Order: sequence, then structure tokens, then C-alpha cells
Amino acid sequence: MSFLYNLVVYLAKFFLVLFSNFNKKIKLFVDGRKETFSKISELKNQKTIWFHVASLGEFEQARPIIEELKYTHSNYKILVTFFSPSGYEVRKNYKLADVICYLPLDSKKNAKQFIQTLNPELAIFVKYEFWPNFLNELKNKEIPTILVSGILREKQLFFKSYGGFMRNSLHAFHHFFVQNETSKELLASINFNNVTVSGDTRFDRVSKILEQDNSLDFITQFKDNKYTVVAGSTWPEDEALLINYINNNASENEKFIIAPHNINNEAIVQLKKAIAKKTVLYSDKEHKKLSNYQVFIIDTIGILTKVYASANLAYVGGGLKTGLHNILEPATFGIPVFIGDKFSKFKEAVDLVKIGGCISIQNQKEFTENLLQLRDDKNYRTLTGTINKKYIEDNLGATKQIMNYLKTQL
Repeated sequence: MSFLYNLVVYLAKFFLVLFSNFNKKIKLFVDGRKETFSKISELKNQKTIWFHVASLGEFEQARPIIEELKYTHSNYKILVTFFSPSGYEVRKNYKLADVICYLPLDSKKNAKQFIQTLNPELAIFVKYEFWPNFLNELKNKEIPTILVSGILREKQLFFKSYGGFMRNSLHAFHHFFVQNETSKELLASINFNNVTVSGDTRFDRVSKILEQDNSLDFITQFKDNKYTVVAGSTWPEDEALLINYINNNASENEKFIIAPHNINNEAIVQLKKAIAKKTVLYSDKEHKKLSNYQVFIIDTIGILTKVYASANLAYVGGGLKTGLHNILEPATFGIPVFIGDKFSKFKEAVDLVKIGGCISIQNQKEFTENLLQLRDDKNYRTLTGTINKKYIEDNLGATKQIMNYLKTQL
């Protein structure tokens, strides 16, 4: 298994370089990794805590721990590595990290060079990032390593009869902080008992959003005290539902803010053309009376959280096809949340659909009927939003548990 894994890594590198000439995202993935070793060399001989995250969602899980460590252990440097360009590109200038870069591909050579250069005091992996060569190198160097906000599933290789190579890499972890009892039971089934069910640190992160100033003057002007639906991180299949509803069912007193996941110019132009109502772009908002428009398209990144603060209802994209985006950010504002029907891998979505704070839809009919009901029934809307807010409040505390452990390791 080890031989096959390393062969796959080698072949992946070859094909990624080949296809990087034809795909912008793959090019970012390949070119960004060329800078990794020069970047981490800045941390050589420094006391460093290394966080590794897959993408933006996992970064948000790491963030409350980073913030606490910068406060309690300011003498340590912070390194954050990303696997995905979609996370790195958004957070590459995050101020609380001393160095931010891509994780090299998980070859034995890369892992050895990376760990020898960095020699971190502590390594923190987030959610389900398991790279066996890196983990084995951490184990060999006896570097304390933990998993936070972990999620384990029965289908993963660790729990298969032929998954010994992957199982062995888990011995690198000194402790597992997992989100649920199922993950703890799965780890126990393969004789890992150094496990704490701490929950998800994102709850702590999104709760703190309420403490910041979330006002945006241009959104206030656009909203004009009217009922507003915010659709965040949308994909074409999400936008098709929104376009149909806006063009055929929206009242004149109903406003819409759409923040697409893909903000390339061609996609934004097509979206705007498809909407029959008066529409303005973020990039074209200057010198316009925004209250005159019914639809606002956010063709920029980094402001969606604050935009959710203005919503009466939120639709979170990705749940129809590509992978559900963060529903906790809108939920923390105490508003109803709409999602698609593919959410089974997201514990918070499963929970909120079950208790009624989150509405899952499969098609246009369900989307329109539920949106109209929530628009027209303020009491129902308030009740649904309150369920979401309470759910956030009931799940706080993961960061505190993890920090109590880290104080014994640093």
C-alpha cells in the first residue's frame, strides 16, 4: 500500500504540472507550491506552531485556536499551510499568521525536507487532513501533533482491512479532538483511545462575529429597510433557482443580494443578464442610488460574513451539487437558512435540518414555496431563525477544551 500511495503522489505531480497549462486553479496549485520551502525557511530555528488546513472552511476551524495562541503564547511563530488554492487565495494575507503557504505534495522527500526545515514545536491538523508521509515524519521526529474538529467516517481507509498503511500514520497524533461520538467510536474500534469529543471550533469562531462591526454602508443603502434575501457562495445550479424566483415571484418590496462562489467576469455578466429585475454589481456601485435596485451582485471576496448580517433569510450554495458551503455564518445572525439536498456529510446541516432551523430543497417548486412561506410569515421566520441562533449557542466551547490541552504541551 505504501508503494502504491507514493506512486500515486508521483503521478499526481506529473499530471498536475501538465494540466496547469490549461487550468487556472491547477496552475495556482502548482506554482504556489514552488514558493513553500523558501517561505518556511524564514521560520528556521524559530519556535513555531504549524497549522495545516485543506481550504477556507478548515481555516475557519483553525482560526479561533490561532487567535487564542497569539494571545497566550505570543512568543511562538504561526505557520498556516493550505492544500487548496480556494482557501489560500482568500486568506494568504491573514495577519495573525507569520507565514502562509501551500503544503507540498505528500511525497517522502517533501515531507522530510519540510519537517527538517521547520522543526515545529507543535503540529495541528484540522478536520480530516491526513497525509501519511508528513504524519510519519512528525512521528519519527517525536513532534507533538493533534487533530482538531476531526470527523471520521466508516468509509475511510483507516477502517478497512487493507488500510494498514493509513492506520499506521494515525500514531503520529498525540490527541484527537473530534466533533462527535461516532468519530470517537470509530477510532476506538482501531484501538485509538486518546480522543476527546470537543465539538467544532467553528461555533466559537462564528459566535465572535457578533462582537464585530458588521455594518456596510452600501448594503444599508441598497436594502433600504426592505425584506432581503442573501444568497452566499452560489454556483450556477443555485443561481438558476434564484433567477427563476426573482424573475417570476419576487415582490417589489423584496431585495436580493447574491455573492457567487465564482466571480470571474464572464460568469458575473451572464448572471446579471439573466435577471430581469434592476441589478447592480459591487464593482459598479459608485455614484449610483443603490436603493433603486432590487438585486445586488457581490463580485468581490471577503465581505460575505458582513453581508449576511443584513439578511432576513439566507440561501447557502453548494448543496445541490458541488459541496455545501458554510451555513454557520448566517445561522449565527439568527435567520432562517436554505440549502440544497446534498448535505449528509455536514453535521451542522444534518442537525439544523432535523430541528427545523435549516430548510433543505431539491427543486424549483420546493425552493419557491418555502421562500414565499418564510417571506410572508414573519412569526415562522423568527422562530426558524431563533432555532439557528440557539444551536450556535449550545455548541460553543471546543476552543477552550483544546486550549486547556495545548497549555500542557507548550
